[in-house]
Amino acid sequence: MEWTPEKACCFTGHRKIPVEDRLRLCCLLDDAITSLADRGVDTFLAGGALGFATLAAQEVLRLKAAELPQLRLVLVLPCLGQEARWRPEDARLYYRLLDQADEVIYTADVYSKWCMFQRNRYLVNHSRYCLCYFLEGETRGGTAYTVSYARRQGLEVENLGDFSLVKR
Repeated sequence: MEWTPEKACCFTGHRKIPVEDRLRLCCLLDDAITSLADRGVDTFLAGGALGFATLAAQEVLRLKAAELPQLRLVLVLPCLGQEARWRPEDARLYYRLLDQADEVIYTADVYSKWCMFQRNRYLVNHSRYCLCYFLEGETRGGTAYTVSYARRQGLEVENLGDFSLVKR
């Protein structure tokens, strides 16, 4: 089933989320996703990484089951087997997300040094909105690149990381 970027939102964010921030971040995600759904956004693209992307995907699925059945979760993954070296409990969560997603897209068949970059650009290029967990002091890495690229492409970007007291 196809979606239109005008009705799609991507997620990007750091892999490590301080324990003390997780509950508040889940509440912020709930509010932000619900607000976007009220504006007609029905498709949410998550990159399948540990941390924020996984948390956001879980929240979409929770809201879909509870009150917003029109929501769609699309996992946009960098390559087959990205979870091969993950801890078993993280891989099990990943497989559950794969089973529950409405669609799974791989941007590459095998790992390369560019596959994460391709995945991140796909997320942005197929969305109008971006919800991120980005600590503004960060200047390097995939989240910094993706947020910057989303802004340059004219996406409406909402940073759910602004509340964090932990600045690294």
